[in-house]
Amino acid sequence: MTTSQSPMVLFVCVHNAGRSQMAAAYLTRLAAGRVDVRSAGSEPADRLNPAVVEAMNEVGIDITAEHPKLLTADAVRAADVVITMGCGDTCPIYPGKRYDDWQLDDPAGRGIEAVRPIRDDIESRVRALITELT
Repeated sequence: MTTSQSPMVLFVCVHNAGRSQMAAAYLTRLAAGRVDVRSAGSEPADRLNPAVVEAMNEVGIDITAEHPKLLTADAVRAADVVITMGCGDTCPIYPGKRYDDWQLDDPAGRGIEAVRPIRDDIESRVRALITELT
């Protein structure tokens, strides 16, 4: 556990511009302070995927202030749970951490119609994760 006694979850995908950002935003909103949340990528993009931003706005979550962040060993070390997003990204492995891989379609280059089902799948997984962690 982190020092705050709240579990820390790190969502990881290569560009940190879509799936991991949606998951982090949902967990932040739905856990309401009961979980510390971070996201990162091994090769962060310049900006968030616009269709992802739009899809999250549709459900009342504004992620326009977010930006892709670089995955660091320190971020993995600080996390209790590390979740990759089906993107083949690898993380440093540290004992005592939980590692999961959520197989999700990549929203890169796709329009809002294709992003919505990915967003909804992420929401469902995040709700289940909250139940497990809290």
